[in-house]
Amino acid sequence: MAPTPKALLVSDLVSSENIEQIPSNYIRPISERPNLQDVYDDTIPLIDLHHLSGPNRAHVVNQIGEACRNYGFFQVKNHGVPESTIANMIEIAREFFKLPEEEKLKTYSDDPTQTTRLSTSFNIRTEKVANWRDFLRLHCYPVQDYIHEWPDSPEGFRARIAEYCQSTCGLALQLSEAISESLGLDKDYINNNQLGKHGQHMALNYYPPCPQPDLTYGLPGHKDSNLITILLQDEVPGLQVQRNGHWVAVSPVPNTFIINIGDQVQVMSNDKYKSILHRAVVNCDKERISIPTFYCPSRDAMIGPASELVTSDEPAVYQQFTYGEYYDVLEQRTCNRE
Repeated sequence: MAPTPKALLVSDLVSSENIEQIPSNYIRPISERPNLQDVYDDTIPLIDLHHLSGPNRAHVVNQIGEACRNYGFFQVKNHGVPESTIANMIEIAREFFKLPEEEKLKTYSDDPTQTTRLSTSFNIRTEKVANWRDFLRLHCYPVQDYIHEWPDSPEGFRARIAEYCQSTCGLALQLSEAISESLGLDKDYINNNQLGKHGQHMALNYYPPCPQPDLTYGLPGHKDSNLITILLQDEVPGLQVQRNGHWVAVSPVPNTFIINIGDQVQVMSNDKYKSILHRAVVNCDKERISIPTFYCPSRDAMIGPASELVTSDEPAVYQQFTYGEYYDVLEQRTCNRE
């Protein structure tokens, strides 16, 4: 889509104008604004995955189960993704968002069905309030089917993204096995019964400094529709997770990933594990990079509670459906919201 005189990206709005107030289309109604003072000092579990492949696997699996049951979120260290791969990913994301406007806009689209696109909101055609965020969405499994769509600038972009996608895909498979086991299921249950051919996509999120962070969101509260999300963030805080009706700020820990379970795990577990609301807030002083990788079933995958978890005392909470049916309904609701 060709650029117009109006800034299409938040980063270009910030860089082109010395703004002291945010434009009206970014301001949330009073009842929907973040209360940045009412955030609890809590944390989410930090789990060491070092022993996931050793004799202490059962202990780590139990930790993951407890985190899924009580938080819906946890952090992992010793996850097997090289530090150099993580550093390269953050660096190439930052370089992309610092490209000249005309170069970035080669990938811009306001069509939410595009598998590769740069935008600001999920659907700017219908959403009345924009988010203080630019994002580059990339589908990435299998890599060879999508890599030709990805930007080829900055130099090395495609190679670094591909390396990172393949590393996190391996981690997602390990985590799905551990989550299956934590529910008392065979470790291959999710991979063999819930994923189909499975899918993977990611977002490179850029949150510029915001002169009025109390009036807007980088990303408002939402739950993830997929199976597992693996989040990489830089050193700038911004992620907040809802716990016991309150928002909890998640402080970044170097070389860790934040994991959260999505709606499909909630269904498969028959509500033993819950998909949790989370949001991204912005600040006045620092830009922030976050990179969620979404691990999903394929559209034809049949989703439903695991039969082993359905009993007379705990009947099925959900009927079976395909992931495509679920996603289409969710997308329609998102497109139609005010």
